[in-house]
Amino acid sequence: MVVPQKKFANGKRHDSTKSFKPTKKPFKKTKDDVAARSEAMALQLEDVPDFPRGGGTSLSKKEREKIYEEVDAEFDADERVSKKSKGGKSKKRIPSDVDELGLLFGGLNGKRPRYANKITTKNISPGMKLLGVVTEVNQKDIVISLPGGLRGLVRASEASDFTDLGIEDEESELLGDIFSVGQLVPCIVLQLDEDKKEAGKRKIWLSLRLSLLHKGFSFDSFQLGMVFSANVKSVEDHGYILHFGLPSISGFIEISNDGNQEPGMKTGQLIQGVVTKIDRDRKVVHLSSDPDSVAKCLTKDLNGMSFDLLIPGMMVNTRVQSVLENGILFDFLTYFNGTVDLFHLKNPLSNKSWKDEYNQNKMVNARILFIDPSSRAVGLTLNPHLVCNKAPPLHVFSGDIFDKAKVVRIDKSGLLLELPSKPTPTPAYVSTYDAAGDEVTKLEKKFKEGNHIRVRILGLKQMEGLAIGTLKESAFEGPVFTHSDVKPGMVTKAKVISVDTFGAIVQFSGGLKAMCPLRHMSEFEVAKPRKKFKVGAELVFRVLGCKSKRITVTYKKTLVKSKLPILSSYTDATEGLVTHGWITKIEKHGCFVRFYNGVQGFVPSRFELGLEPGGDPDSVFHVGEVVKCRVTSAVHGSRRITLNDSIKLGSIVSGIIDSITSQAVIVRVKSKGVLKGTISAEHLADHHEQAKVIMSLLRPGYELDKLLVLDIEGNNLALSSKYSLIKLAEELPSDFNQLQPNSVVHGYVCNLIENGCFVRFLGRLTGFAPRSKAIDDPRADLSESFFIGQSVRANIVDVNQEKSRITLSLKQSSCASVDASFVQEYFLMDEKISDLQSSDFTKSECSWIEKFSIGSLIKGTIQEQNDLGVVVNFDNINNVLGFIPQHHMGGATLVPGSVVNAVVLDISRAERLVDLSLRPELMNNLTKEVSNSQSKKKRKRGISKELEVHQRVSAVVEIVKEQHLVLSIPEHGYTIGYASISDYNTQKLPVKQFSTGQSVVASVKAVQNPLTSGRLLLLLDSVSGTSETSRSKRAKKKSSCEVGSVVHAEITEIKPFELRVNFGNSFRGRIHITEVNDASTSDEPFAKFRVGQSMSARVVAKPCHTDIKKTQLWELSVKPAMLRDSIELNDIKESEQLEFVAGQCVNGYVYKVDKEWVWLAISRNVTARIFILDTACEAHELEEFERRFPIGKAVSGYVLTYNKEKKTLRLVQRPLLDIHKSIANGGGSKTDKLDSSIPVDDGTLFIHEGDILGGRISKILPGVGGLRVQIGPYVFGRVHFTEINDSWAPNPLDGFREGQFVKCKVLEISSSSKGTWQIELSLRTSLVGMSSADHLSEDLNNNDNVCKRFERIEDLSPDMGVQGYVKNTMSKGCFIILSRTVEAKVKLSNLCDTFVKEPEKEFPVGKLVTGRVLNVEPLSKRIEVTLKTANAGGQPKSESYDLKKFHVGDMISGRIKRVEPYGLFIDIDQTGMVGLCHITQLSDDRIENVQAKYKTGESVSAKILKLDEKKRRISLGMKSSYLMNGDDVKAQPPSQDNADETSMECDPINNPKTEVLAAVGDFGFQETSGGRHSGTSLVLAQVESRASIPPLEVDLDDIEETDFDNNQNQEKLLGADKDEKSKRREKQKDKEEREKKIQAAEGRLLEHHAPESADEFEKLVRSSPNSSFVWIKYMAFMLSLADIEKARSIAERALRTINIREEEEKLNIWVAYFNLENEHGSPPEEAVKKVFERARQYCDPKKVYLALLGVYERTEQYKLVDKLLDEMVKKFKQSCKIWLRKIQSSLQQNEEGIQSVVNRALLCLPRHKHIKFISQTAILEFKCGVADRGRSLFEGVLREYPKRTDLWSVYLDQEIRLGEVDVIRSLFERAISLSLPPKKMKFLFKKFLEYEKSVGDKERAEYVKQRALEYAKSLA
Repeated sequence: MVVPQKKFANGKRHDSTKSFKPTKKPFKKTKDDVAARSEAMALQLEDVPDFPRGGGTSLSKKEREKIYEEVDAEFDADERVSKKSKGGKSKKRIPSDVDELGLLFGGLNGKRPRYANKITTKNISPGMKLLGVVTEVNQKDIVISLPGGLRGLVRASEASDFTDLGIEDEESELLGDIFSVGQLVPCIVLQLDEDKKEAGKRKIWLSLRLSLLHKGFSFDSFQLGMVFSANVKSVEDHGYILHFGLPSISGFIEISNDGNQEPGMKTGQLIQGVVTKIDRDRKVVHLSSDPDSVAKCLTKDLNGMSFDLLIPGMMVNTRVQSVLENGILFDFLTYFNGTVDLFHLKNPLSNKSWKDEYNQNKMVNARILFIDPSSRAVGLTLNPHLVCNKAPPLHVFSGDIFDKAKVVRIDKSGLLLELPSKPTPTPAYVSTYDAAGDEVTKLEKKFKEGNHIRVRILGLKQMEGLAIGTLKESAFEGPVFTHSDVKPGMVTKAKVISVDTFGAIVQFSGGLKAMCPLRHMSEFEVAKPRKKFKVGAELVFRVLGCKSKRITVTYKKTLVKSKLPILSSYTDATEGLVTHGWITKIEKHGCFVRFYNGVQGFVPSRFELGLEPGGDPDSVFHVGEVVKCRVTSAVHGSRRITLNDSIKLGSIVSGIIDSITSQAVIVRVKSKGVLKGTISAEHLADHHEQAKVIMSLLRPGYELDKLLVLDIEGNNLALSSKYSLIKLAEELPSDFNQLQPNSVVHGYVCNLIENGCFVRFLGRLTGFAPRSKAIDDPRADLSESFFIGQSVRANIVDVNQEKSRITLSLKQSSCASVDASFVQEYFLMDEKISDLQSSDFTKSECSWIEKFSIGSLIKGTIQEQNDLGVVVNFDNINNVLGFIPQHHMGGATLVPGSVVNAVVLDISRAERLVDLSLRPELMNNLTKEVSNSQSKKKRKRGISKELEVHQRVSAVVEIVKEQHLVLSIPEHGYTIGYASISDYNTQKLPVKQFSTGQSVVASVKAVQNPLTSGRLLLLLDSVSGTSETSRSKRAKKKSSCEVGSVVHAEITEIKPFELRVNFGNSFRGRIHITEVNDASTSDEPFAKFRVGQSMSARVVAKPCHTDIKKTQLWELSVKPAMLRDSIELNDIKESEQLEFVAGQCVNGYVYKVDKEWVWLAISRNVTARIFILDTACEAHELEEFERRFPIGKAVSGYVLTYNKEKKTLRLVQRPLLDIHKSIANGGGSKTDKLDSSIPVDDGTLFIHEGDILGGRISKILPGVGGLRVQIGPYVFGRVHFTEINDSWAPNPLDGFREGQFVKCKVLEISSSSKGTWQIELSLRTSLVGMSSADHLSEDLNNNDNVCKRFERIEDLSPDMGVQGYVKNTMSKGCFIILSRTVEAKVKLSNLCDTFVKEPEKEFPVGKLVTGRVLNVEPLSKRIEVTLKTANAGGQPKSESYDLKKFHVGDMISGRIKRVEPYGLFIDIDQTGMVGLCHITQLSDDRIENVQAKYKTGESVSAKILKLDEKKRRISLGMKSSYLMNGDDVKAQPPSQDNADETSMECDPINNPKTEVLAAVGDFGFQETSGGRHSGTSLVLAQVESRASIPPLEVDLDDIEETDFDNNQNQEKLLGADKDEKSKRREKQKDKEEREKKIQAAEGRLLEHHAPESADEFEKLVRSSPNSSFVWIKYMAFMLSLADIEKARSIAERALRTINIREEEEKLNIWVAYFNLENEHGSPPEEAVKKVFERARQYCDPKKVYLALLGVYERTEQYKLVDKLLDEMVKKFKQSCKIWLRKIQSSLQQNEEGIQSVVNRALLCLPRHKHIKFISQTAILEFKCGVADRGRSLFEGVLREYPKRTDLWSVYLDQEIRLGEVDVIRSLFERAISLSLPPKKMKFLFKKFLEYEKSVGDKERAEYVKQRALEYAKSLA
């Protein structure tokens, strides 16, 4: 019974299912909260009895009446109330009849409550403790689902007592690590806020802090066996230290080895544990976090337990006190009571009789759901999932529609429904409002229990496991109902509900709300949005995106009406795609365009924007404009629109100074996480003095834009601001592999010792420069030559990876700068210092630098004069002085106060000083330039030739500064330049002294540009370590830059694969490593060269035209052959080979090595690569692949393919066959097809039969599949199971693993039906070429017989001994593999000397067996073998079974072995041989029923009628006429020598259909169930199989003749008129003739003879028209004659002829027809499909599908298999067999997504098939899948059916097969711990004991016996 609901005045309903959105607002306490909290505290302080036992409340009467007026009368917070009934008046509540629904009742002081306690938005209050489940973990908070469908928010700061969870941007990572969706957590209400966005809603702020939950707890509150929540405080070696939120009390969880403790706990994680030990001395509580223990732990009834000690989630034992109208009242723990509402009963789908299940005083376990300290109310739950400490599962989603929901219960306030969800039904509740709408009717009249209705899910109650539904028709309309229905780009109607300055809020028909931003309300800017959109208007919108349940739409007409494709993800962005987007940002260099779902693109240039040169994008486009654009390029992997780039070594970051110490600057790095960086004082600049100045000027808050990450230590970064390191950040090494000998790398000094200098690069990569290699002067002191932190250039001398040593050289002679970066950094730092100093000046004072430029004229006033020069002031420029040195006075006499015009030579921004000059040559040149600028013609004549980079010039020193020189270049109009006096490595060394006016030689390194502060930068020869002699100068003047000319070059840099040189008049070039020697044989071709060395070289090629001017490099060569005077220009052009021939030997140098390839430089433009497996064939050499190919090593190889476009060769290191064929044009596509070779289009493989190759095991195939070995980049071969070892090993796969290198030999190369190539390999060392000669001869001598393999069936003969491996075992026998090409069949009777009960277990796949050949049929390629020990020795038949010891006419005795309709098989005594007595030889009289007259085992006597030694058959007779004279004749057994030997007569197969099915399999040309059917001859091979077909027992002629003879004999015997002598003669003659005819008929019946012509087959099919076996053999015969059409016609004829009742026979023909078309159809797939469609109409469709599936599987057509299986699971979705075949196929092909297939199957299969399906799937996983998945399936089904011993048995068998002892024993322990009937327990104990005995552990066996005895005693 449920009370009627109370109606709202407005008729609206509350929606409690909507989740809160993450908030960014800080937590602030409001006045209402303070008042509420104080009120709650006041209620707690009232006189409340210590042990409440009544139903009263602590509220006063007025307070209670006030609450009654406010509280909702619904018992469910989500139920909707109907509108007022007609008349508009609602009934008033009478205070005396108040029902108390909505109030919380704690004690029982008076009358009992009528209703159970429920949490609603009205009665929830601060301080209340609740149990909730985590539903969302967001960036700033956690969403908790509470009882009653409420939801609360937990800020990151309230998630734990640890304060470091709320640090800026780290919450998302930390919260996601320690909380998971679905986790049950206890929480406490902190605050309630009114939701501003939705009226009537309240936001519930929660806290998970244990200090609040455990408030009032003391150390005495902890008792053994109690469950407590705790936070992981720290992770230690042996366990975890816990925090309970209480001071001075800590916990500990020990890490155990049994796996019960939860592994991988993290700091801050909230866990539950059971108290196992209390250390009162140390105040440490030991817990166990075993989930089973926590779930089963009951709270003990302790004396004096207070209300404050109750915690949500605590499980208690309760007693039913009374049944309420909507729940049950319980008491627990002696002093307390609580209630359970209807939706927390044990059965969520309880009907009206739920009250009958809860009798008074009934004891049940319940878990505390919520606690209200103010009213002392307690809510409990009996939900089975919550009682087991797990969140209830929900198998439905919001928006789902169920057409057949069953009505379970009808209440006054709504309907309880059962939703048919999978795998279990889900309860749902529909309120009266959602069921009847506005009509107020009784639900009992409209709905009946058991009816099925249509419902749609509105929302979910996570804690109740309940869905909220609606029956309104309007809910089923409209495309948008839930957020999952919203798709970016969809067009839908929506209603405007509000308009504001930020945009409009619209609502879809399903109730969802969306926002239309202001910019998207129109194509143009909207000034007054309320005029544009009217509230209530229905408009058409297009969805822009849906993120975090926030939907954004647009009303822009262009977007709404666009027909172009929607771009909603980066993967959809394909080149050439044309779509609409809108501009979000306009920059000078382009526009940002946004598309749907947050996808953003960039238009990079004015050209792409369609602008004229000089056009401004802002003048053409505006933000928000819709544009049509085309995708020109897309990089899907580099979506960097969000700032989550990971910081790596060598990356450039920026940051803000946080603090400054005496030695370093602490920086807060700008990144997603909280990272701090440290910049040591030495790393602020390359120049030491400047670094000190910057250190003194930096202040906290200053932003540093470019910082290099040197090292990463946790969240702290080591940073550098050195310009030299930042500029070359991408080239700085961080690993040994990145270092190349003879290369120069930038680094910094990290330590100085007496013996040398340590230089560090990125990370911890450090090199050492010994004293001898650190400085050029051996007498200098290292401490005075270098300082820690100094920027240096280091030359890599040696890299020893084994010892992790890097040897460096810091000598200036080998490490001199080749550019002007050192002086450039000086000027950049000068500007930076100036900017730091300018913070104290106004803007106008800082702009003085703009009035000065290098080389310009400036006007100034003389201030004073001294001995050094003149000081000048400038008008309107304060605090800036000019200085004219004496040398630059120009002979003028200057007086203070006079005005002068001077040339600017240098500007010191930091010192605010300008160096000036009055020298005439400088002044005159500047004046000429100014005057010439007035005329273009004059200007062209006046300006000197423009300076170029790397140009060498003569300069004059104008000013000598402390760190640099100011130079002028007379040859170029006295252009002012700047050069550094020192270099990186010589900062502390004495520098060369320069004087004003001195001439120097320098090279131009950088022209004027902003990066050089407008300066021309030079590099002095004295600094770079180069000097020119007069001879070199003359050589340079004579040198020219024509191809073929010999030039004089000077080495400037030595790189790993080239020499950089300067030659001629400022030309740059390179000498490739292949241009040093005539033959690439030297491993170190650059060893004889050094920087600064001069040499002669010949120009062989011009620079590439695509190079920019600064980096143009001429190609030079120093090969002796190239330097000869006789060489011609044509020879130079042909010097680089661009045409290659397959098999040609080429040489090159290793320049890169990775895990798979080695890359070679063949020439300056041609590269080559060699695959790892092509470098060697020996396994040990392949394992040392990277070590065998060091960088720079000379390597030779043979050309396999050549890509002329990419100029790339593919080489192998083994000689190829003699192939005279050019593959210069890309190779391989037209490869010459040689014998036994594989032509591959991409030229990736060129192998032949007999080749010895290196390989790598890629997969170990299951069963006897062997090995899959990789022999090329994309080429694989197969090693047959018999080709793995030379000897017949029991398990040849032992010692092999995936990824292992092996040496293999190619045995055979063949093509498959699919056009692919199949390569057969062998690992046997005895093969030619696989081992050394000595080892080979030794192996052959030792294993001559063991290693033998029979490759051809002709090599086998009867009686030959063989060995092989079991390939497949069936109930009729098994198949064994003798070699990779030969297989044999072993019948069940020949498996063993004794009876084999279970062949599959005794002869598992892969077992090594030894046997003897019984029969060989070369034509049908069938071999039969016996494994009987008596026959396995290889004795000849002539010795074992000598028929010569028998004679025709001998009498024998024996026992009937088997009775057949056509005769008896008799086992002859003492011989083991079997003879056949035909039915015609049993008696003189006709026998109608042989089975009725003779029984198996009966002793009989017979006479030998015929001996066929060739076919080894004995024909017997038992007629009385034969035995007439044999009364005194005893049986004549063969000699005693053969008494124990068995007969060679084969037992007939019990099931005659076996031969037919085998023939069907053979006709398919493939193996059935993985094996080839080998056995008897083509037709009627065995006696019994022929006789089993009645029309073929005996030819009709024979039968008629026999009957006729019998009649004649009878007539002759009755003739009495003949005399005695004639009678005797005639009788004897008739007898002899009859014997001949019978023997001839018998011979024809028993002989092994197959029809050899079409006529013979026609005769057979006429006699056996219903035998599919005969028809199929007839088809096979026609195929052997290559008559395909005739075979088809026979198949059609068979289908017409066979009786319609013979469905199996017809199906056999259809299968043969499938095989025929699959092999010979054109095209096969379509031909098979046509036959298949016909077969479905005549036979059982399921059988036809399975038959076709078998055909495809045998022919390995896996694509067709998958396609057919997909069709089958749709058509036969309720067939367990079909789903299992689907899973088996997926597992065999190693496909992923098995779990999804299992889930689909469980949804489709009937429930009674689930156990079978799950168990069979688990077995398949164990056999050919992943064992862990199989375990999880077994565990899942055993949780539901723990008492199914058959499941336990199968589970145990699979684990035993795997052989993991610990797992098996633990599983047995679980099984025998169950409470099962004694019979089942006996089975488990017996199985456990058998296993332990098989293992051989006697102690464990005794242990099992002891456990069994204990169990037996417990029963007694």
